[in-house]
Amino acid sequence: MAPGERDAQRALELLHMTVFSQSVSPCGKYLAAGNNYGEIAIFSLSAALSSEAKEESKKPVVSFTAHDGPVYAMVSTERQLLSSGNGELKAWNWSDIVKKGCKEAWSRRPPYRSSLEVPEINSLQLNPKDNSLLLAGGDCAVHAMDLESGAFTEFRGHSDYVHCLALRDQAQECLSGSEDGTVRMWDLRTGAQVQLIEVHKYEECSRPQLGKWIRCLATDCDWMVCGGGPALTLWHLRSVTPTTVFPLPHCQQHVMFYQDLILSAGHSPAINHLQISGEIRAQIPCTPRSVHSLCVNERSPEHKVLTAAGSSHKVDVFTNFSYRAFSLCFA
Repeated sequence: MAPGERDAQRALELLHMTVFSQSVSPCGKYLAAGNNYGEIAIFSLSAALSSEAKEESKKPVVSFTAHDGPVYAMVSTERQLLSSGNGELKAWNWSDIVKKGCKEAWSRRPPYRSSLEVPEINSLQLNPKDNSLLLAGGDCAVHAMDLESGAFTEFRGHSDYVHCLALRDQAQECLSGSEDGTVRMWDLRTGAQVQLIEVHKYEECSRPQLGKWIRCLATDCDWMVCGGGPALTLWHLRSVTPTTVFPLPHCQQHVMFYQDLILSAGHSPAINHLQISGEIRAQIPCTPRSVHSLCVNERSPEHKVLTAAGSSHKVDVFTNFSYRAFSLCFA
């Protein structure tokens, strides 16, 4: 392909790019972002946040093709970046990545029921207590992988695609949200399903015109927040009671507890700052028209930022969380 054709093709790719996933390096100085073309770009937060930062500082220090299809999810251990795509999980050593070496350390494929099955793995959750990785996606199951042995355990109960996972690490329990409209809680020690919440059947949460699918969830002790088709809602898990329904008209795709707030984003170009009481404290404009991923860098106080990614080749960076400071850009 001629250079001019390559440039035109890349311009089209940037125009249609979606960034599905993000993960911060163990040192907190780098941000990995994965897109719909299977690329992972590594950005230097330390360079981009420097007082001497230039436009070049906001471009990747290295990028590489990690998967044949989209990079749906990523997490980082103390040594490795783990990424997931269609039916496969891969590991990359951070020590190699920062030296611009991008050779995969290992690749795994969960034990699917059919060799023809290649479901998306679009949710990853680390469980540091037993050094395992939880993953879920298109095969309607939650899998736990032992990061030492590579052995898999399977939790089945959902009847449709699993969109999201959250860990209750104090209780050694995991929650999963699905296209089937349910949130299920699993005991990670026994593999048993211990709770089932059919969110769409609660009148205050239900939005039948938007569907029953659960796209995002997060937990904090005895509390859970979840949304998707149903309205974003705060639940008390022990009593299985929806306590607060947030007045957000759009479907939410990512949610997290942060200090005394809940942060959420989805099918609108804004990051929502929500109070537990249900009040919307702020809605901060962002570049993507649809946000797929929020990430807070807690690993380095010096580089503590909120980043938001979605239907754009730009990853927005919020330094004090109340306005967009700048954007990191795929090149």
